[in-house]
Amino acid sequence: MKKAEWLKTGFANEPISKDIDLKEAIQAFKKEKNAVIMAHYYQTGDIQDIADYVGDSLALAQWAAKTEADIIVLCGVHFMGETAKILSPTKKVLVPDLNAGCSLADSCPAELFEQFVDKHPGYTVISYVNTTAAVKAVTDVVVTSTNAKQIVDSFPKDEKIIFGPDRNLGNYINSITNRNMLLWDGACHVHEQFSVEKIIELKAKYPEADVLAHPECKSTILALADYIGSTAALLKYSMNSDKDTFIVATESGILHEMQKRSPEKTFIPTPPNDSTCACNECSFMRLNTMEKLYNCLKYEYPEIEVDPEVAEKAVKPIQKMLEISEKLGL
Repeated sequence: MKKAEWLKTGFANEPISKDIDLKEAIQAFKKEKNAVIMAHYYQTGDIQDIADYVGDSLALAQWAAKTEADIIVLCGVHFMGETAKILSPTKKVLVPDLNAGCSLADSCPAELFEQFVDKHPGYTVISYVNTTAAVKAVTDVVVTSTNAKQIVDSFPKDEKIIFGPDRNLGNYINSITNRNMLLWDGACHVHEQFSVEKIIELKAKYPEADVLAHPECKSTILALADYIGSTAALLKYSMNSDKDTFIVATESGILHEMQKRSPEKTFIPTPPNDSTCACNECSFMRLNTMEKLYNCLKYEYPEIEVDPEVAEKAVKPIQKMLEISEKLGL
């Protein structure tokens, strides 16, 4: 189903009787249809709580490659659904809302990225998982924020590398690997919006707090961080740390799992620079709701489709990432 068709169907927003217990109904659909729900840490808490698997992009890809379910419902954004479909082509992959895109993926149009690659022959192409299937199709190996450093380190020091699309993550990996990868100029709108001033204000208010930051943040933000890592790494750090207060510079959905794992600790979201909001949320991630999840399972719409020729090329760099990650124990 194309996005334009999806907008016309209205399945996502079909009224649901108030007599229906959404949690019970979703669980019943899962059992009836042999479906699993996979949710990213940036989803709302109610969706995380009902999901069978909750994780970052690497974990979602690993689970999608191994599941024996007939239907995968990917509660995240569009590229995550594409990745699941590429890894499990015989399974039906659904997303609650087809409009759940990604500003980072959108910052790297496939045709322009392919032209960029063609202008630099002899370069190994490493693409962040936050890209479309078409971008992955012109990539040598995919990475996530969890494994980017290790995968880059697996190449010789003199390897000529193109890294896309996130310039902030690419700059960070360059800085910790002493490389000079050629970077595509893309970024995530959520992580771009954090400001040094807001974090300094929070640090003054909570001087004992550790600042946790995702590597998609700008270098000026990372310079203030006590720990830098993927969503899964930030979660693990908060669980194992002796500190009891954390200022978190990433999408605020991760705070739900942090609080569940460490209920005695305090987690403070870093707000965006241009708003009085207390946290920074991804508008795309928040398009998914329990109501849309219910309708998605009920009608088995909308379904993710990937062009077979694109999928055949895109699966290779994803599989290479999973193989390297398994060898490294990630």
